[in-house]
Amino acid sequence: MGVQWIKPNIRSDDLEGSRAFYRDVVGLQEQGGLDWILFFGTDRREVQLGVMNLDIKAGVHPDVSIEVDDVDAVHDRAVAAGAEIVYPLTDEEWGLRRFFVRDPNGTVINVTQHA
Repeated sequence: MGVQWIKPNIRSDDLEGSRAFYRDVVGLQEQGGLDWILFFGTDRREVQLGVMNLDIKAGVHPDVSIEVDDVDAVHDRAVAAGAEIVYPLTDEEWGLRRFFVRDPNGTVINVTQHA
């Protein structure tokens, strides 16, 4: 399995305040998003931060996103291991195939692959 990147996701009820903080105080570049999630980073793809309201589709906040090159294989291994699938394997309209799984520490992981 190839991991493409790992990105922390910060929960925010104030996206405008978060935008000002991460852009103007920390110095990250705003890199788009949707009406419920913002992305910040640098010119290096592996440096990225997500700031979001509650995930619009899953209704659960994922603490970390991990992009892999074969999301189906990771899903199959998670199911075989008895891991709790928090959000089912789904093809999202914004171009991702993903699922959420809870790790042994209770952390919700968004495992994703660009479609």
